Amino acid sequence: MFLKSLKIENGSTVVRDILFHKGINLIIDETKTSDKKESGNNVGKTTVIRLIDYCLGGKGENIYKDTEFVQNTNTEVETFLKQNNIIITLSLVDDLDNPLTEICIRRNFLSRNDKITEINGESYKGKDALTKELKKRIFNSEEDKPTFRQIISKNIRDEKNRLQNTLKVLHATTTKDEYEPLFLFWLGIELNSNTYKDKLNRDRKTEENLQARLRKESTLSMIEQSLLVIERSIQELTTKKETFNINPSFERELSELNQVKFDLNRYSTELSRFEMRKELIVESKNELESEKSNVNVVQILNLYNEAKALIPNLQKSFEDTLQFHNQMIDEKLRYIVRELPDLDKNIAAIKREINQLLAKEKNLTIHLKKNGAADDLQKIITELNSEFEKKGKNEELKRLWEQSIKSIAEIDQKLSQINENLNSKDELIQQRVAKFNEYFSNVTYKLYGEREILSADPTDKGYEFKITPVAGNPGTGKKKGQIAAFDLAYIQFADNMNIRCLHFILNDQIENIHDNQIENLLTEIVLETNCQYILPVLRDKLPDDIEVAQYEVLTLSQYDKLFKI
Repeated sequence: MFLKSLKIENGSTVVRDILFHKGINLIIDETKTSDKKESGNNVGKTTVIRLIDYCLGGKGENIYKDTEFVQNTNTEVETFLKQNNIIITLSLVDDLDNPLTEICIRRNFLSRNDKITEINGESYKGKDALTKELKKRIFNSEEDKPTFRQIISKNIRDEKNRLQNTLKVLHATTTKDEYEPLFLFWLGIELNSNTYKDKLNRDRKTEENLQARLRKESTLSMIEQSLLVIERSIQELTTKKETFNINPSFERELSELNQVKFDLNRYSTELSRFEMRKELIVESKNELESEKSNVNVVQILNLYNEAKALIPNLQKSFEDTLQFHNQMIDEKLRYIVRELPDLDKNIAAIKREINQLLAKEKNLTIHLKKNGAADDLQKIITELNSEFEKKGKNEELKRLWEQSIKSIAEIDQKLSQINENLNSKDELIQQRVAKFNEYFSNVTYKLYGEREILSADPTDKGYEFKITPVAGNPGTGKKKGQIAAFDLAYIQFADNMNIRCLHFILNDQIENIHDNQIENLLTEIVLETNCQYILPVLRDKLPDDIEVAQYEVLTLSQYDKLFKI
């Protein structure tokens, strides 16, 4: 899909109607960098990218919130967007010259009943429904993983990770398990087991936490040995009990009491199991909630400062990173606590049964004493019941251990089958990587004289993808060049393989690329690619010999800002 237009409307008034064309699309900021009284950071050139991102399912808060200090809000812009009910319309087409399919997305910035979220005139409830429909229409996929936002993350490079990293374009805490389905999808390989694999890994982590909790009480071997000793004690006490001569009524009542005690033991162990499960969930919940505030701030701050050093104009704030981290944790919390309501109901029901049995036990015990039960017999019965309680508790712990061990074995077997299935596609994966490298190594060579390659290495936990620079780690400018080369090479590769993709790239802070690389991009590489390359840029940051006019789609300045306010 290509960008056709981006329209900003205020009622019946069109504030902006930006038309895009194939090739380079420059959003020019006329601000002079030599004029220290003026700044190019608030005319709205980057906001164009964020409006496009918003229409494609982004949150949109960065349009009016300060990206350096998230607690600060540009109230003028926020008021303009909300009080005037500004509507943003993004039009995508499958072909700019002869379009057969058009997707028209409309969104505003209001909430609840006043919210507009539409595709071709059809309303959708929230951005999740919007992105699912966009994934279906654009990529012809209804699988949960990877998500639409993950797939297009490399096409919209305005955030820290996307500006700094070529491949790892998602949040810094994203795991390899989440990256694997994304990278495979980019290669045109979609597996319906990706979501299942992610769930299996979460379930395995839950079982590992349960075993750690059980290990604090006892190991499986210790439990099995304890049960052998308890069983011998029960046999000895049972033999002693059977030597007593007792009347039939006493025997019946004693049998009834023992049944009550047996039921109490059974319910108690069941209660322990439910409460242990609840404690484990609450413990995991508390750990995640604590992680929101006790995240390793120093480590993330160091990473952020490194990124700041590599990208001097980095606008994404450290607070934004923490906020996104916490939102990821909230998603995990919803998954973890889903069992709590049912657990609470089961615990309450079992406690009611236990209270009834305790009352019955008390009445039977009193009646037996009135019938003159021998003290020695009562002592044996008490000891016997105590041993049965120990046996019940240990058997429940043993059951939990064995069930957890079995669950992990089954999970590992399923993960192994998934990975084997994936490994069976290794030849296809390597073929796709090789085809991609035909384009990628060629573009990197044209851009900065080095041939770089993508590799896909199978591991026990799936595939690991990485890019190998021939001459060590690239500097900031070369890293930006590598990112540009990857994005453009991908579109060339996708077209060759008939893989559905977005044919536009939004790239902020292009100024960090060296002048000769910018010139190569503008005059050669982009022209060889069936794409649109949208760049917000200060005019005086462009090479002098570039004919800027032919690439301009919008010109902004301190006197003509994007929203005209």
